[in-house]
Amino acid sequence: MNLIELFIARRYLTSKRKVRFINVIGYISVAGITLGVAALLIALSVFNGFSSVVTSVLVGFDPHLRIEKKGNITSEEYKTIENILKPNSKIQAFSAFVTGKAMLTTGSFNKVVFIRGVDEKRIVEVSGLNEKIVLGSLTFENSNEVPGIVIGLTLADRLSSIIGNEIIIYNPYNIQTALRGISVPQGSKFSVTGIYESNNKDYDANYAYISLPMSQQMYNLEDKYNGIEIRLHDFNQAEDVKDELTKQLSVDFSVSTWYDLHKSLYSVMKIERWSAYILLSLIILVATFNMLGSLTMGVIEKQRDISVLKAMGMTSRNIVRLFMVEGVFIGVIGTVLGVIIGLVVLYLQIHYQFFPLDPTIYIIPAIPVEIRWTDFITIAFASLGLSSIAGYYPARRAASIQPAAGLRWE
Repeated sequence: MNLIELFIARRYLTSKRKVRFINVIGYISVAGITLGVAALLIALSVFNGFSSVVTSVLVGFDPHLRIEKKGNITSEEYKTIENILKPNSKIQAFSAFVTGKAMLTTGSFNKVVFIRGVDEKRIVEVSGLNEKIVLGSLTFENSNEVPGIVIGLTLADRLSSIIGNEIIIYNPYNIQTALRGISVPQGSKFSVTGIYESNNKDYDANYAYISLPMSQQMYNLEDKYNGIEIRLHDFNQAEDVKDELTKQLSVDFSVSTWYDLHKSLYSVMKIERWSAYILLSLIILVATFNMLGSLTMGVIEKQRDISVLKAMGMTSRNIVRLFMVEGVFIGVIGTVLGVIIGLVVLYLQIHYQFFPLDPTIYIIPAIPVEIRWTDFITIAFASLGLSSIAGYYPARRAASIQPAAGLRWE
């Protein structure tokens, strides 16, 4: 591409003696590309923001890795795994756990929840549970002989319980025997020692924590565990550590990362992100159709100019590049303006929160945004790619014009 082609393409775009219908279509094309690019940048940044919020909530509360085995993990197997985990410098802490469903009752209130038995000393390092305690403390010991239980804030509201209140737990075995008429269900009495708020209403309403020995006794798992939870120094290394542990452990064990534990949620978020990208790209596609019409009518109007250029020695390839450059110019102008508008809107949202959220419903005060440079590359590729495709047909039509046809009546 030479300077002559660039100069002529710029002249066709900027040196308009008067505004005509063709020019108006060109302006609409630029406006459409600008709108599409700005909408794409804002939408993807909002998706990034929500994704980061969800990840921070889940990773801050959940373990980064989980080792499980069908049929439970025995004490001997736990010691073997412990010897594998301790030398790994990427691992910050790990702890065994027991989990199962049970019914919690307090007077006339009851709720079926997941009971998790954890090591009181190790859970502080493995999970963010201790940091989420809003009332009481993370302890399973009382001054009296009643063992302690830690419940979520939503669950505490459902059971009308506060610190010091007693809760009776009925495990599935107790309920089954009662339903068969074999015996009266015998529940285990616990005292509320702590209430947590994880910013995840599903956890706050459906998970309660008791000591590991009590959970083993409740679910008849003496000297056995359902799994081992692991916390890393950097959760982004979860996949690497998973690969290492998979090679070191037998095939009977399964290793799941924090992403695997919530894969369905992230899959939905990924589908929504791509759906938004494709749908908003249609705005740019419509704008490029306008640009195609504008350039095609411009070729018809400039048949004499094209014939003169060919008569002066320009080849068909030069003509194709000339009109392709004109289409790219329109795409570049629309893309740059769209990026500027999008960044201004995102900057205002980050610093001034023009679009707030109800704090009584959401865990964040305003719509979150996160700008990623990879989005700029993706959006620019879509915009300039569609603009180039739209400019190809008019360019080929211009190149097919013969000098004699354009100058015949001159």
